[in-house]
Amino acid sequence: MCFRMRDGATARDERFMRRALELAREAAAEGEVPVGAVVVKGDAVIAEGRNRRETGKNALCHAELEAIGGACRALGGWRLWQCELYVTLEPCPMCAGAVINARIPRVVFGAPDPKAGSCGSVVDLFSLPYNHRPQVLGGVLREECAALLKDFFRELREK
Repeated sequence: MCFRMRDGATARDERFMRRALELAREAAAEGEVPVGAVVVKGDAVIAEGRNRRETGKNALCHAELEAIGGACRALGGWRLWQCELYVTLEPCPMCAGAVINARIPRVVFGAPDPKAGSCGSVVDLFSLPYNHRPQVLGGVLREECAALLKDFFRELREK
């Protein structure tokens, strides 16, 4: 895998990932795949998102896109060059593209996604010669993030 693993995580990283986990739990309670995301500027969360594809009946309703959109509205512009994205699951190609386009300099995620992860698991879009290449830290609270997903899908299969 191309992303740096948890050894570079700070207490700050874990604090913001815990908030993303709370949002993921909210998504699960609504029957959504439990993914949560926060956009942070300095030490403040400026926008949050959670997966809403089922309730929104829309393939674009990913946690990251909701958080990035909220951050753009909060800051009054599309360039999020002073922000960081924390998300419980490794971003997919669509969300990694949004990170590139929003100029987010750092992405921190919890669980890798071996099926669609685009920060090193399936492909590393951030290593390609785009005009912006974010730093990535993966595996922060990995076990908690992965367990939430695993439990959700197990319960879904049992229904």
